[in-house]
Amino acid sequence: MRTRKLGGLFFFLLLLAGSRLQGQERKSYELGMVGFYNLENLFDTIDDPAVNDEEFLPRGSYGWNGTKYRDKLHNLSEVIARMGTDEIAGYPLHCPDILGVSEVENRRVLEDLVSQPALAGYGFGIVHYDGPDARGVDVGLIYKKDKFRVLSSRSYRLHDPDDPGFKTRDQLLVSGLYMGDTLHLIVNHWPSRLGGERRSSPKREKAAALSRSVVDSLLAANPQAKVIVMGDFNDDPYNNSVTQVMNAPEEDDYRKLEPGQMFNASYGLYKRGVGTLCYRGRWNLFDQMLLTQALVGKDRSSLKFFGFRIYNDPSLLQKSGRYAGYPLRTHAGGVYLNGYSDHFPVFTVFIKEK
Repeated sequence: MRTRKLGGLFFFLLLLAGSRLQGQERKSYELGMVGFYNLENLFDTIDDPAVNDEEFLPRGSYGWNGTKYRDKLHNLSEVIARMGTDEIAGYPLHCPDILGVSEVENRRVLEDLVSQPALAGYGFGIVHYDGPDARGVDVGLIYKKDKFRVLSSRSYRLHDPDDPGFKTRDQLLVSGLYMGDTLHLIVNHWPSRLGGERRSSPKREKAAALSRSVVDSLLAANPQAKVIVMGDFNDDPYNNSVTQVMNAPEEDDYRKLEPGQMFNASYGLYKRGVGTLCYRGRWNLFDQMLLTQALVGKDRSSLKFFGFRIYNDPSLLQKSGRYAGYPLRTHAGGVYLNGYSDHFPVFTVFIKEK
């Protein structure tokens, strides 16, 4: 997996593009960063009788105690604070302005996360709803309150008529003002591949159908709606849930999109063999960001896509053993590693003319 080389290439291209932007008509631009991070089992140490959190209690199988919880918060906050780069063509970027997250137990753990020293100075706000997942994990959104102003939020529940007892994570819609434009963000964590990819795929396709229905509702109200669908899809960019149900084809050139299709910002890196998680030696790119066509194009008088990156810094890699080169997790094989997550975070850079 060519992680470092491709990451460097991404920023070289951004630098080149940025230098050209500065030279054309002496215009000035603003860059922003929107990301997603699967935080992998961010549980507190308090027993919640309503959910299956027994593994993550002091007497549970992971021996989850206050020290481990504090270490997890510290580690994740450091990663989030480092996401991005110091400067691109004279434009500063530090830490995502908006970050969708998954695998969080409750609002309390997000409050603890944004209170960490690495993040406290940014003034993050939180959007979170409790969902029905049996393990008690939800999606959420944190955002810099001086960068993004929330206008509304809503949680959508996935129902499967063929499986009335099925429970999974809710989908979170947050709408707000970002860099002067109205932006809609849909945060997802689609059903897992438990039971095998093929057998479980109908669940993810139903989740994708729910996401797409939300997108279509926003587009019906405003055909130029700027919408980002982000999350851990538990599918790759080529799977039907993405290409067919979400209508986001395997295409890294937004100019070739047909009306109604979404642009998969993640696809360019995926086709080069770069992933966000590794299972049995195979890299997948489950953590994706899909954009409506109003967010792509050369007219930068409004918010537009500028680039996508997987944040795969070497500090996030396991250094030895059979899983050397994989994302460094908190636990692996029952062993406490004091790591971060089994997923790399991702982010999209946006640009707008000042």
